[in-house]
Amino acid sequence: MGKVDSSPVEKLFGSKTRAKLLKLFFENPDKSFYVREMTRVIDEQINSVRRELLNLESIGVIKNETFDNKIYYSANNKHPFSHPLTEIFSKKIDLAREKDIHSTTWDEYIRPVRHYIKGLVVTNRLPGQDGIDLLIIGNDKTKKLTRWAEVIEKKQGKPINYVIMSVDDFNYRRSVKDRFVDEIFEMEISEIIDPDKIIKP
Repeated sequence: MGKVDSSPVEKLFGSKTRAKLLKLFFENPDKSFYVREMTRVIDEQINSVRRELLNLESIGVIKNETFDNKIYYSANNKHPFSHPLTEIFSKKIDLAREKDIHSTTWDEYIRPVRHYIKGLVVTNRLPGQDGIDLLIIGNDKTKKLTRWAEVIEKKQGKPINYVIMSVDDFNYRRSVKDRFVDEIFEMEISEIIDPDKIIKP
């Protein structure tokens, strides 16, 4: 999902935050999000997000449920406007922006944290498919890799599933044929960055 900035879609819906939320929900119609997760992904202030959630819920295009003391919001796929909103906020409206995102190589993406990343596996996980999008191998004691992954999430404009492992943890899991790691390499992989020759699919 491309990042929604000032655009005809924003003008149509009257609010940048509202447009971003609608895009998040209707590009991910089977997913639920809690408020702080949404603020991080769409990069908007929490008060603005809460206000727009109330607006969208009042007209019924989104719904919520409480789980583990958190309120999760999702698209209301039974609403009469659900299909039109899915069409409006499909990937097709942001093809040019998506092209810009994917034309950036992962070598460029990891440049700010190259010292910390010892290996990276990027999968082609499909929407709704189990598994992860990124396996990041490296030292995250200072949380630089976690913050980097959050930046990538914002660039993509949607939640990404990622796992960060130390080199020792990764090597141990491979040696014992850990099922979780094995399943990663059973997925379709779009890119592997392995400067230290740690990863051996």
